[in-house]
Amino acid sequence: MSGASMDYRKVIALFLPILIDQAFIIGLNLVNTALISSSGVEAVSAVSTVDSLNVFLINVFVAVATGGTVVVAQYKGSGDRSMVSRSSAGTIAAVSLLALVIGVAVAALHVPALNVLFGTAPDDVFDHARVYLIGSGLSYLGIGIEQAVCGVMRGIGKTRVALVLSLIMNLLYVLLNFLFIHVLDMSVLGMTIAINIARYAAAFCSLYYLFKMESSLHLRLREMFLVPWAMLRKIMGIGMPFAAEQAFFNGGKMLTQVFIVSLGTHAMATNAIGGTIAMVYQIPGAALSLTLVTVVGQCIGARNVADARKFIRSFLWLSTLSFVLMTAILMPLFHPLIRLFHPPADIVDDLFRLTLINAIAQIPLWSLSFVLPAGLRAAGDAKFTSITSMLTMWLIRVGLAYLLAIVLGFGIMGVWLAMNFEWGVRGALFLWRYRGNKWLAHRLV
Repeated sequence: MSGASMDYRKVIALFLPILIDQAFIIGLNLVNTALISSSGVEAVSAVSTVDSLNVFLINVFVAVATGGTVVVAQYKGSGDRSMVSRSSAGTIAAVSLLALVIGVAVAALHVPALNVLFGTAPDDVFDHARVYLIGSGLSYLGIGIEQAVCGVMRGIGKTRVALVLSLIMNLLYVLLNFLFIHVLDMSVLGMTIAINIARYAAAFCSLYYLFKMESSLHLRLREMFLVPWAMLRKIMGIGMPFAAEQAFFNGGKMLTQVFIVSLGTHAMATNAIGGTIAMVYQIPGAALSLTLVTVVGQCIGARNVADARKFIRSFLWLSTLSFVLMTAILMPLFHPLIRLFHPPADIVDDLFRLTLINAIAQIPLWSLSFVLPAGLRAAGDAKFTSITSMLTMWLIRVGLAYLLAIVLGFGIMGVWLAMNFEWGVRGALFLWRYRGNKWLAHRLV
């Protein structure tokens, strides 16, 4: 975990705040799902399905923020302070504008979006979904600003700041959810109010820190309204292929969500609860993936290819070992965990089988499919990683999920088996790319 570009102490200092951040985000997501589950399977099904659209759309501007992280990290590695400042301002301006446009579009076009997602769903599920989707769209600008600032902070290596901002947003969200859902019994409407207050509070704190407390970037408010086109092209050169990947990738997940809706409310609840539990297993791997962007970006900025290769390899092994550890810890705790969600008794056995198979599949497959492309993307190899992810999603996961779940009658288990198989194919392609040299041919700074 040490190299010429940075030693293990700096890597750990970058990793630990991101690990804590991911643990809180996913842990609080688990609590939120448990809270809304108390309002019935209709509410949790509506929130879960709308969140598939939210993830699809939010990841578009988060991908641009990731592009900013790569560019900022490479300038940081090269030692060019003025360009670090300019790339930071460009990242925040671009992500905020994109989040605002997407949020307005969602609020305006919520009816056709819901018709696509919930065409066969019961009316009570549809009504919950309408409230949650409109409220989510209104909150996009808030989370866009927070994500842009966190991306910049990770790029310059200040992951503790990103942790604090994330904790402000997510802790406030879960506390307000408890108040509005559990105490005031406001169900999905309460969750919608909570998400807006939490995200805009985090956006305000992010901007306050940036202009009043962060002295190294020397940013001014007026720079947020100026679009540095030359810098924007570099950010978009990484961010837009990743955004397109996220759009197509999550579009495929949304299409499989439509398959799940056709399987009934209990299948939707099984998918929602199973997905939340799977994210708990992924906490260390997700943290390593985010850390690797900064580490490899700074190595490439310093022109140290050997370190970039070494850190990618080390992070892959660490991520794989983390899944072994998480499976050993969490599988014996399945039944206490599952009781948090108040599931109907007839889906508990399906949830156990789904969780066990997915936990085993994640050990060899997840890191190659998610950690490895983070390293390739940090070196500037955005197009290959994005095209690969889009093709495997649509050619393998979507088609195989339909075949297994609908045609062959495997139900929700068929959707998840298709996902695991697609991870394996995608990971093999990324490993082949890493073993060559073409991923090193892209120069951003």
